Amino acid sequence: MSVRPARAAALAALLSLVVLGAAGCSGGAGGSDGSPSGPRPSGATTGKVVDLRKRITAFTGRLSADGGYRGPGLAQRRAVADGVRLTLDGDLAAARKRLAPVGWTVRTLRDRAGGREFAELADADSATARERGWGRMYVGLGSGRARWSVQAPHPVADLHSERLAVDTLLAAPRGVLVLAGAHRDAGAGDGADVAHREDTVFDAVCDLLAGQGMPAIQVHGFADDSLPGEDVVVSTGRGDAARQPAERLANALELRGLAVCRADREDCGDLEGRRNVQGVRADTLHVPFLHVEFNRSVRGDDESAADAVGALGEVARSWSEDAPDATPS
Repeated sequence: MSVRPARAAALAALLSLVVLGAAGCSGGAGGSDGSPSGPRPSGATTGKVVDLRKRITAFTGRLSADGGYRGPGLAQRRAVADGVRLTLDGDLAAARKRLAPVGWTVRTLRDRAGGREFAELADADSATARERGWGRMYVGLGSGRARWSVQAPHPVADLHSERLAVDTLLAAPRGVLVLAGAHRDAGAGDGADVAHREDTVFDAVCDLLAGQGMPAIQVHGFADDSLPGEDVVVSTGRGDAARQPAERLANALELRGLAVCRADREDCGDLEGRRNVQGVRADTLHVPFLHVEFNRSVRGDDESAADAVGALGEVARSWSEDAPDATPS
C-alpha cells in the first residue's frame, strides 16, 4: 500500500497547527485579554497589570494641606509638557529621554479590569513627588491618538473629585488624565491651587492639550450648603465652545436623577469657573472646556458617583468618536 496519503494527512495536520498558532499570536481585533490592538508605541513594553483606580487614589490619598509643594521653573514645565507631547505621538522612548533631566519617567500600565493600557508620566522617585507635588499624567495607549482630557486640579481638597476623574478616564477610550499632585492649600500661599495659576506643571500640560485642540472636562467639588438644592453645576467656563457638550452632559445627569444648575441659563453663584485659567486659555483657542462641580453628597455616595461618571463618560465617548485624528499645527 502507498504511504503518500498518510504523509499528506500528516502534513495537512501540521499546517493546521501552524495556522492556528499564528492566529492565536496575532490577536485579531484585540488581544486574548480583550486589550485593544494596533501598533505599540515606540519604546513601549508590556504594561504592568494594576488596578488603575486604586493606584491613583493611593497616590492622592497621601496628599494633605500640610504636605509639600515646590513650584516648577519654566524649563521644568516645558520638559513635562514636551514629555506628554511625545507620548501622545507614541514615542515613549523619546518622552523618557526628555523627562529624565527633571526627574520624571514614563511607565506603561495595563488596567486589570478593562485590559486597557496607559502611559503614566510621573516623578521617578516617590519621595520627590511628595516634596514638590507636580502631579501625574495618564495617556491612553493602543486605541489611536488621544482626543480629549479629564482634569483633576483639586484632589482630596475637593474630596473624591479625583475618583470621578479617574473613572471618567476608564469610561471612554482615547483620553488623558491630568492630575494635580498636591492639596490646593499645600506649600506657601496659593502656589498649589493649579486651577488658578499659570506657573504649574498641571497648567503647562493642560495648555499643551488645549493647543492641540483637545476638549476637556475639569472636575471640581462643592459643599452641599454652597448651592442648596443642586447636585451639579455644569459650566463652559469663560467661553462657549462647549455649549453643545454642556447641554448633553446636563441632560444626561438629569436623566440619572441629579439636579443640575446650568450656568448658561441660571445663576450658579461662584461655582461657574469663569476665572479658571485653563478655561480662559481654552476660550482663547475656541476649544471646548467643561467646568463641572459636584456636591459632597454626590461625590460621597457610590451610586450617585456612578451616575455622574456615566454622564461624563457619554460626553467623553462622543469626543473620542467624533474628533478628527489629525493634530492641529
